[in-house]
Parts: sequence; structure tokens; C-alpha cells
Amino acid sequence: MKRQHFNYIVKPLVFMACLTPLALLVLGLLQDTLGANPIEELTRRSGEWTLRLLLLTLCMTPIQKLFKQSWPIKFRRMLGLYTFFYASVHLLTYIWLDQFFDWGEIITDIIKRPFILIGMSAFLLLLPLAITSNHIMMRKLGKLWKRLHQLVYVIAGLGVLHFYWLVKKDLFTPSVYLVILTILLGYRFISFRQRKKFAAAKLAQASLSQ
Repeated sequence: MKRQHFNYIVKPLVFMACLTPLALLVLGLLQDTLGANPIEELTRRSGEWTLRLLLLTLCMTPIQKLFKQSWPIKFRRMLGLYTFFYASVHLLTYIWLDQFFDWGEIITDIIKRPFILIGMSAFLLLLPLAITSNHIMMRKLGKLWKRLHQLVYVIAGLGVLHFYWLVKKDLFTPSVYLVILTILLGYRFISFRQRKKFAAAKLAQASLSQ
């Protein structure tokens, strides 16, 4: 993919595509087409889009390695930031439109419904990843940056669990997300094992050559 095409055509298209779900939600809210409980629907859909974009972000590295293409990595940061954006919309919808910033009621809700605690925990873990997503922080943190951003798998696990506990009865959709996450974790584990074997073989070869 030519750099010029990526910067001026593909990247803006992906940017607008990521904004489309929110635009449709706002339009539905204004036109009163989100059902009997529009605030609940807005909260649920923004949460689902957070999880979808998070899993899509995690897919970028495997796609890049499997197909030996560089373009997926170029989308990873944008998708990660949109994940945080939709997570913020999801949280703000709950705190503002659902609970009206009643912190006492929010704390009671967290105690009564553990899935909210799981969701809050996922957001708090996502926050430092969003803050350190720029190139300046990458340079400053060095190797620590990569370790910090490995939390994304923990966040994805918490996100799937949050959604799983939320829906209670219709478990098909959260089960699909769980399968996708399991495949991604399996791929990461296999890649890690292969890197360790390669490093061990290289070290053994270096020892023999001395």
C-alpha cells in the first residue's frame, strides 16, 4: 500500500467508519428510534462497539504477521484510541445519563452488580494505555511501554466477562467474543513459545561456535 494512498484515502475512510456507529446512535437518540429505553440501548451499544474495536485492534498484529503486510500495524493505534473513545462514551452514558452523577448510587450499583465493577476496572486499565499511545511516550518508556500495553489482553478478558455477566440469558454474542479472544490469546501464546525456542536455539548455536 502506497504511503500517499494510506494517508489521504484509506486512513480517513477508516477514521470515518469508526465514527459511524456513534453517529447512528446519536441519530437514533434524536429520532427516538432506540426503543423503549434509549439510554440503556445507547449504553449497551457503545459498550459492544468498545469490545468489537478492542478485539479488532488485537487482530492487527496477527494479520500483519500471517500475511506479511505492514498496513495492519498502521491502523492499530487508531483502532486502539477509538476503543478508548467508545469506552469513554459507554462509561459517561452510564454515569451521566443513567445515574446523573449520583456517586452514592453508583457505588451501591457497583457493590450490587459485579459486572459494573469489572467494567470500571477494564476502563481504568485502558486509561494509561490511551495516555501512552503516542510516539513520545513510546520513546520515554522504552521496554516498559511494551509491557504496559500487554495489559490490553487483560482488558479484553475483563471486557468479555463484563458483557457476559451483563446479558445473563442470551449468551451467543458474548460467546462469539470469547471465542475470538481465545483464538487471539492462543496465537499470542504460540508466538511467544516460538520466539523462546528461536532465542534458545540461537544461544545454543552461539555457545557451540565459541
